[in-house]
Amino acid sequence: MNASQGLRVVVTGATGNVGTSVVRALSDDPAVGSVLGLARRLPGHKPLPGVAWDTVDLSRPDSTRTLDTLLAGADAVIHLAWRFQPTHRPVVTWRSNVEGSLRVFDAVRRAGVPALIHASSVGAYSPGPKWEPGVDEQWPTHGWPDAAYCREKAYLERVLDTFELRHPQIRVVRMRPGFLFKEGAASEQRRIFGGRYLPGVLLRPDLLPFVPDLEGLRFQVLHSDDAADAYRLAVLRDVRGPFNLAADTVTDARALGELLDSRVVRAPSPLVRGALATAWRMRVVPASPHLFDAVLRLPVMDCGRAREELGWRPVRSASDALSSFLRGVARGEGEATAPLAGNRWA
Repeated sequence: MNASQGLRVVVTGATGNVGTSVVRALSDDPAVGSVLGLARRLPGHKPLPGVAWDTVDLSRPDSTRTLDTLLAGADAVIHLAWRFQPTHRPVVTWRSNVEGSLRVFDAVRRAGVPALIHASSVGAYSPGPKWEPGVDEQWPTHGWPDAAYCREKAYLERVLDTFELRHPQIRVVRMRPGFLFKEGAASEQRRIFGGRYLPGVLLRPDLLPFVPDLEGLRFQVLHSDDAADAYRLAVLRDVRGPFNLAADTVTDARALGELLDSRVVRAPSPLVRGALATAWRMRVVPASPHLFDAVLRLPVMDCGRAREELGWRPVRSASDALSSFLRGVARGEGEATAPLAGNRWA
């Protein structure tokens, strides 16, 4: 790196929920000289200072040659690219998420990039306790094997275990955030979990009769911009290893009820799961019952390491993150990228 020019950072999945926030955070930091955002499709928004864009489809074997060119001379690579659908075709997501990640890791090695910052997830964790203070980064990362998302995240944790041993000269950081929300990604998340044909205008608090209180429904969320700040700090600081990331409070049915101004009603998990499974099999909703099973088993995380070693603290509360998501869904908010495009109806 030329100190007068600043760091050169490459971001995969740069047009997604977290990617757009990460690119902005890096663009605003004077220590970063340039950012190269990579995605399958170029964004339509006005370019940010110091940010360039290029295209790559990581699911394609021939993307290897493209990555070798694009990663040359980078000081850090932030790997965020991830495909959530189609949930009925796990081979498709495996080729994109797992095989695509392996191509990125190998390209980092070949290009001699000093730092690789990988987007893992709370979904990589094995089932664990639901109560504070939560599990630290040493908790097993075997995921919930029935859910493709967890299975893929856990597999890549094993890959990185070996990668770190074989290439100790590369600083590897693994971010394990909770569920990530922001207003500008609300339309995309509605499509991912509720389906393309679920109108956003129907997801209003006054139209929700009650919030089901399910056994195990305790989870952590984080605003995407707060997650982006953690990625920025990981580029700048000489840190390694995994970091749990979440807002300071745990979200449960009672918290959701207060946020939505709805009654909380105890409900049997098998009944809710059965309804979701039927809707998923009929392709009414894309969210699989396997992911539902995983959510009810995910442990609560302790984020002390991120505070102490990264110097990171979330600015927004869990309620702030969820409220921004609900506002965005109702308004059809989205950013000018293909994944995040806003629409209240589709």
